[in-house]
Amino acid sequence: MQIKSPLFEHGEQVPEKNTCLGQNINPHLKFEDVPEAANSLVLIFEDVNASPKQWTHWLLFNISPNVKEIMEGAVPEHAVEALANNHSFGYEGPCPKYFTGTHHYWFRLYALDTMLYAPAATEREEIEELMKDHIIEKAELSCICVAPA
Repeated sequence: MQIKSPLFEHGEQVPEKNTCLGQNINPHLKFEDVPEAANSLVLIFEDVNASPKQWTHWLLFNISPNVKEIMEGAVPEHAVEALANNHSFGYEGPCPKYFTGTHHYWFRLYALDTMLYAPAATEREEIEELMKDHIIEKAELSCICVAPA
C-alpha cells in the first residue's frame, strides 16, 4: 500500500497553501495498492517534532477502502473526522509561525480489517486502541515545514 501526493515528494516541503500561512487546507493525497481485505482506512497526520508530544493535525477514520484519493480541502464521503489536538475537528495544517527550524510531518495510512464504531468526538488514543489487532497494512508519506527566517 502507498500514500503519495502530487504536490510534494516524500520528505519534501509541504506547499504553503497547506499550512496555516496559506489556505490551511489538506493537500491532495493518493492511495495505491490498498489490500483487497481492507474494510476501512484510517489516516493520521502528525508533527513528530512537536513538544512535549507528537501533535495530531488531522485524523480520519472509516474511509472507504475504495477511496483512491483525497482532493485538496476535501474529506471523503462517509469518512469520519475524529478529534485532533486542540480538541478540534478537521485539518490543521503545519503552522511555522509557532515554531522555529524544521518540523517533520507524517501522513500515516492504515488499512483495517474492520470498521471502527466510535463517535466523531473520539480522541486519537481511543482510535488507536480500536485499531489494535486490526491493521492489515500501513503506508507513510513524510513532509517537512520550515519556519520562515
